[in-house]
Amino acid sequence: MNELVKSLPSPTLPGLHLPSVDTHKGWLFKWTNYLKGYQRRWFVLSNGLLSYYRTQAEMAHTCRGTIPLATAHIEVGDTCHLVLTSGGRSYHLKATSEGECQKWVSALQQAKANATLLMHHSDDSGDEVPVPQEDRTLTQGVLKTLASKLDDLSTCNELIGKHGAALQRSLSELEDLRGSTDSTDKVKAVNERATLFRITSNAMINACRDFVDVAESHSRRWQKALQHEREQRHHLEETIEQLAKQHNSLERAWRENPTSYTGVERSQEGDASDENDEAEFFDAMEDSPAFITVTATGNIEHKRSGSNQSMMSGGVPNDWTHNENDTSGANHMQLRRTRRSRIPDKPNYSLNLWSIMKNCIGKDLSKIPMPVNFNEPLSMLQRLTEDLEYSELLDRAARCDSSLEQMCLVAAFSVSSYSTTVHRTAKPFNPLLGETYELDRLDEYGYRSICEQVSHHPPAAAHHVTSQRGWTLWQHITIDSKFRGKYISVVPLGNIHLQFHSSGNHYVWSKVTSTVHNIIVGKLWIDQSGDIDIVNTTTKDTCRLKFSPYSYFSREVPRKVTGVVEDREGTAHYILSGTWDDKIESAKIVDSSQGCGGSEGKQKTVYQTLPPKLLWKKYPLPENAENMHFFSSLALTLNEPEEGVAPTDSRLRPDQRLMEAGLWDEANSQKQRLEERQRLERKRRAQANQALEEGQDIEGYQPLWFEKRTDETGDNIFIYKGGYWEAKERQDWSQCPQIF
Repeated sequence: MNELVKSLPSPTLPGLHLPSVDTHKGWLFKWTNYLKGYQRRWFVLSNGLLSYYRTQAEMAHTCRGTIPLATAHIEVGDTCHLVLTSGGRSYHLKATSEGECQKWVSALQQAKANATLLMHHSDDSGDEVPVPQEDRTLTQGVLKTLASKLDDLSTCNELIGKHGAALQRSLSELEDLRGSTDSTDKVKAVNERATLFRITSNAMINACRDFVDVAESHSRRWQKALQHEREQRHHLEETIEQLAKQHNSLERAWRENPTSYTGVERSQEGDASDENDEAEFFDAMEDSPAFITVTATGNIEHKRSGSNQSMMSGGVPNDWTHNENDTSGANHMQLRRTRRSRIPDKPNYSLNLWSIMKNCIGKDLSKIPMPVNFNEPLSMLQRLTEDLEYSELLDRAARCDSSLEQMCLVAAFSVSSYSTTVHRTAKPFNPLLGETYELDRLDEYGYRSICEQVSHHPPAAAHHVTSQRGWTLWQHITIDSKFRGKYISVVPLGNIHLQFHSSGNHYVWSKVTSTVHNIIVGKLWIDQSGDIDIVNTTTKDTCRLKFSPYSYFSREVPRKVTGVVEDREGTAHYILSGTWDDKIESAKIVDSSQGCGGSEGKQKTVYQTLPPKLLWKKYPLPENAENMHFFSSLALTLNEPEEGVAPTDSRLRPDQRLMEAGLWDEANSQKQRLEERQRLERKRRAQANQALEEGQDIEGYQPLWFEKRTDETGDNIFIYKGGYWEAKERQDWSQCPQIF
């Protein structure tokens, strides 16, 4: 019995010692994006968390990311590769050698086992939440008690095995000595062994009961604590959402009434936007300036002088002013009367944009399948055609005798193409390869337009417009769109060409960057920023338009555009000012003088101008536009069915047509079908054209209506080769592929 007393578990036995979590450090290559590929990162494995940094020095202040291993899946690939999947996100890693890879795999698997055993679950990206000292002490005490009880169970298990074996031996010996004189002693020994076994079994049962009681009591407490944390997290999410709504309300109120702020001059050393450290801020445009100060770099500051002047008055030729009796204006009214003026209202589908976009950071959005919920029922080809909404500006420019006045109207036309985007945060449909779009407005506006998707990766479209009113426009645009985490940037690459028939003046310019903000939280809004350099390659006249990025710190009018028109000698003749969502005005310079020094010692030139004249004013949106994707009058007609168009025309695209009708589920099904068909067609072409020379399109695709040429400006672009309108007249579409 003394042996039993010495062997039974004591409540003061040491606690459970789990496997230690070793720290492992070293360099690994981490996949970032298609542009940068694998990048070298410093990884640190500690306490069930795998953290990574750009350099070892960053460990003191900046962690680039943390992967909780307790819920992670570890997959070993070929040639030193391994993949960690946690929280729906995959991390592709690569070691420098097989041996190094095996060390990391072993360390990660051991850390995962330890983290699972210790129940260190984390859904966050590595942020450590401080635990109160009293809770930490209580938790450690509970773990120590559970470890002690588990140690008791282990000791009891050993004793049961030991005494059970001894009892079995005594029973065997008693069987062998049946009838012997020593049987009485053996029976006594068997009874003692049986007593020891019974006492040990009772101790085992009691230890199990204690372990279960402690685990159950604290399990209920931990469940309550977990529920409390969930409620706190939900409350925090609601608070953040409410703050975002309040922020948007304040911002919208400020935008609707910017004149309540007094304009002041700001230098280059003043406050700057988060997205453009070199942003310049200018005075409010509501005060019609009579004196304009331009820095040497072309930035414009407006100063109030005298009383307001009428925007429509003054000695300006009729071609310059917007005349209600102008034929283009009458034709526009005719367009509104004869073509459709509404489409079905947009359904109220709720979808979390961040849930889809969070794994697309740094990627080209043209390669990522998106549901139609993020689209508007127009294709990119139709959006390009929408630039022609204010084609009357080019009609007026064609009648100008002065190339400088003509430049002003061309500049106003280049700005007008952005006026419809102010509320249009949805993306257009990516056209299928070979998709076309025609817009025949000879009767209303005197022009014909044809677009074709000439490349799929990268997405590129060619556009050609011929007008009976004295001008031709063409462009070859490639779209580069990237998701940057907080915003999406869309950068159009390529030039727009415009030539006037009578003078031969040839203008070339490019587009600015479009940015969609508030991807994570808040209401989506769009901004245009950058410079447009318009060059008349015939006369060498130039115009630089500056689209000022929006800034919380600026009291300027949002969406401001300023510019200077100069001749080939660099002499300024006109000042342009306005906003890209409302209007553009021009003011003729009559005198100039040197002013006081600007910021950083730059000397300014003071221009004295005539009162500004209105070049372009945005048309009001149709009634109920907010429920029709904020489409303009022209945009409402772009997808209107028409007879006789090519079978590849965007109007015939089934997913786009279904979305416009409000059948979004059916549209998503059709969109998936078309994308899968396009992928299969591309694979077929790639296999059939493996012998193509390096540098050509891997698809080996040749557009039907456009061909690649080098134009007179040296650009290698797709130019319209003719034949479309003749084929339409004959209704001969035998050459068109069946893409829908």
